Amino acid sequence: MPLPSFRPRLPFGRPLALASALAGAAAGLAPATALANGMPQLDFANPLTLDQIWWGAVIFVVFLLLSWRWGLPRVGSVLEERAGSIARDLDAARAAKADADKAAADVASATAAARAEAQGAINAALDTANAQAAAQNAALNARLEAQLAQAETQIAAARAAALGALRQVATDAAGTVVVRLTGSAADPARVDRAVAAALSGRGQPEGQRA
Repeated sequence: MPLPSFRPRLPFGRPLALASALAGAAAGLAPATALANGMPQLDFANPLTLDQIWWGAVIFVVFLLLSWRWGLPRVGSVLEERAGSIARDLDAARAAKADADKAAADVASATAAARAEAQGAINAALDTANAQAAAQNAALNARLEAQLAQAETQIAAARAAALGALRQVATDAAGTVVVRLTGSAADPARVDRAVAAALSGRGQPEGQRA
């Protein structure tokens, strides 16, 4: 808050008259014992002493006038300028603090938003990765199931082929053995039924039985 201007108002309309009144008052108040005690500066009967008093009063009045007209207004203006400068500095400091607080709040808000966005992106990436992994696992399981079914089919076909070849070999061997033992050819139908019965007892599939 600027300080009020300081301009003293003194009744200096007649400075010389005031000086004369002051000198007269000093002469009337001077004790008579001052002269007897060896104090010539208070001997107002001496014209030199009166001249010194008059000139001292004039100088004092001139000093007061100069101070009133020039010195004190300058001091007041300096104080006002200083108060205004302090007030402006305080306003600038308050504005800077408000800006700093707003910037800190903006930074905190941006940091929270960035953290939330990053967390959301991480969660989305994890969900996508999990979905891709699940799809890949499902595709891999389906491919393995298909390969396993194909392998089982191939194994069953190979087993059937092997059993078929084994039946033919067993039938031929049984026919040869009967010929060698009996000297006559065996009935192919009976040999085939016997071989089929023997193979079915060893776990031959139903489709291979005669």
